[in-house]
Amino acid sequence: MARRKDSGIPMISGLPWQAGIMLGVTGYIAVRYGLGWCMSTFGGPESQALGSALTDGAYAPIAWLLLGACWVAALVSFLDNRRRKHLLGAQNGLTALSAMDWREFEMLIRRAFRLQGYSVREAGLVDTDSGVDLILCKDGQTTLVQCRQWRTRLVDVKLVREMYGLQVHHHADAVKIIAIGNYTDDAQRFVNGKPIELICGSALLAMVRENPQPASIL
Repeated sequence: MARRKDSGIPMISGLPWQAGIMLGVTGYIAVRYGLGWCMSTFGGPESQALGSALTDGAYAPIAWLLLGACWVAALVSFLDNRRRKHLLGAQNGLTALSAMDWREFEMLIRRAFRLQGYSVREAGLVDTDSGVDLILCKDGQTTLVQCRQWRTRLVDVKLVREMYGLQVHHHADAVKIIAIGNYTDDAQRFVNGKPIELICGSALLAMVRENPQPASIL
C-alpha cells in the first residue's frame, strides 16, 4: 500500500482521539512545568537560569500551542472514526472501503486484528521491507500483513510469491494478504500447503464488521 510520511497534526490524528488528548495534556505539563523544574534542579548555572524562565511562564504560549494542536488532531481523529463507522454501516461496504484513503483503510484493518487478540505494529515503525504493511504478534507467532486497496484488479501470484519470500527472509510464522477484490487462480494454488492466508473483499468486510468495539481500540 502506498504511504505518505505524515508528521505533526496529520500523524497525531492517525492515533485514537483519546491518545491525542492525552498527548496534548502531557506535552503542556512537560513544557509548562516539567522542563523548567528539571533544568532548575539538575542543570548548571545557565540551565538553572533558563529553567527559572520556563517556570515563570516564559514559554507558556508554546505549551498552549502544543496543547491546542494535539486537541485539534484529536478532534480530527474523532470525526474520522465516526465517518468510518458510517461508511461501514452502509450496504455498499466494499465501495466504502475503496473510497477510504490508505490511512483510514489500514487503521480499520489494525482495529479488526486487535479485536482478534493480535498485537499490531506498523511495518513503517520497524526495519522491514516496504511490501509489509503490518506485523501481527499473537501466542508467540509473528504474521506479516500486506493490504491491497484494489477492487477491480485481481491480486496475482507474483505478489503472493514476494510475500512468501519476505516471510522466509524475516523468519515470520505466517503471511496474510488482504485485498478488497480477489485473487487469481494461480495465486490461490500457490498458497496450498503454505502459511499464507488470502483475505478477499467479502471476508475483509465481515472481519471489520464483526464484534464492534469502542474506537479506543484503534
